[in-house]
Amino acid sequence: MQDNRRFAELVTVFEQQMDEQVAHELLGLSLDIARQVLYQALKVNPELMLGVVREAIGTLPHVNQGAHLVLHPDDAALVRERMGEQLTHSGWKIFEDARVERGGARIETANSQIDASLETRWNRVVAALGQDTTWLIQE
Repeated sequence: MQDNRRFAELVTVFEQQMDEQVAHELLGLSLDIARQVLYQALKVNPELMLGVVREAIGTLPHVNQGAHLVLHPDDAALVRERMGEQLTHSGWKIFEDARVERGGARIETANSQIDASLETRWNRVVAALGQDTTWLIQE
């Protein structure tokens, strides 16, 4: 009788471990899919970048003399076209840096800097989920 109870306990522990492992692997797969979808969405619809810029700028106080936005050259052209007048009116300058990945940005003022790169934003999301999945994507 005690052997049956011990066996049942072992089966329960095994099932719990399997459930945890499956859940962990499912989360990893979901993050891989999400990363690929985001990366492709930015390729197909680069206008998604505008929301990133608006959000990043919105995190700063409104008085930002000497504030500038550092973007990938292709994103800089898009932002100038769609938001250039608004940014210029607010005193923002747009700088180009080919090292900034498309879809990302760096915002710099005299008092602060915001890293709004895809990698940094991705790392915040996965850290909130208790994961350590890198942004690197193989094309």
